[in-house]
Amino acid sequence: LMSVCATGDVIGTTTTHDSGDGTYIRGDKIHSGLTGYVREITEGTRPTLEVYRANFKPSVVPVPGNQVICKVTKVNPRAATVKIVCVDDTPLGNDFPGLIRQLDVRQTQVDEVEIYKCFRPGDIVRAEVISLGDKKSYYLSTAKNELGVIFAQSVAGATMVPISWDLMQCPKTKITEHRKVAKVDL
Repeated sequence: LMSVCATGDVIGTTTTHDSGDGTYIRGDKIHSGLTGYVREITEGTRPTLEVYRANFKPSVVPVPGNQVICKVTKVNPRAATVKIVCVDDTPLGNDFPGLIRQLDVRQTQVDEVEIYKCFRPGDIVRAEVISLGDKKSYYLSTAKNELGVIFAQSVAGATMVPISWDLMQCPKTKITEHRKVAKVDL
């Protein structure tokens, strides 16, 4: 018998069952840790309750060489902090933190790169994973023509239009802003 449950629902008690995947214990009650279906597994000495999702796909994790889509969250003089939201063509269930360092923005004149002229918070960027980086973030690169900002909003709230590899223009105000623009094949 499959029963549907929501996060936090009491699905059993520790006096009769063990807690399995997708569950947690509070007091002597077993609670669902996610919305899904309750399953009783009767292997071993005591039955185990677990909660699973029917259409669950194993999570995708970025690895070096993957192209990713990410959103810029913070910019400082040395790097742009991003959250990775898509790996290749697969949207992620969880965001992964990433970092585009000054030396990984473009291939030439690396020492002249000014991060705030390449990325702004809110920009959507196509990048490539170059390494797992430090404990906190994946290191990403935009040092290829097809990598860089693919979507940006102007101060006026309009979607900006790329006009060169390093400039985007607001269609409303005609003001240009610097970005490391991704070359998009049309």
